[in-house]
Amino acid sequence: MKLKIVENQKELEDAFIVRKTVFVGEQNVPAEEEIDQHEEESTHFVLYQGESLIGAGRFRLVDGYGKVERICVLKEARKTGAGKKIMVGIEDFAFKQGIHKLKLNAQTQAIPFYAGLGYEIVSEEFLDAGIPHKTMMKYI
Repeated sequence: MKLKIVENQKELEDAFIVRKTVFVGEQNVPAEEEIDQHEEESTHFVLYQGESLIGAGRFRLVDGYGKVERICVLKEARKTGAGKKIMVGIEDFAFKQGIHKLKLNAQTQAIPFYAGLGYEIVSEEFLDAGIPHKTMMKYI
């Protein structure tokens, strides 16, 4: 598996393909909510297995902390370490930028995954795009 920081339009389109497949196609998130006003200010990541696109995520700076967002892996690549590969890559990127506090809004079904990576719940449950979430945080 190879994680890349998006450097061109094709890679950005690849990130959007994975996000739309997972969030819009599988989880019924409205398409107009999935691609949002934060795309241009974000650093995007794509994950490939050989030539095949399998995952994506994005990162942005918000009020001095790193916000990890839109982490997704195609169904056929889940349980292979792909999600962890994306998260570790984003954390390494943040650390190299001097950012040591990370936050994310985890779907409640994904909380065990993020907890296994050292994230701790810091909020009550809330709905985002009709899906239950909790905010989680980690210091790196």
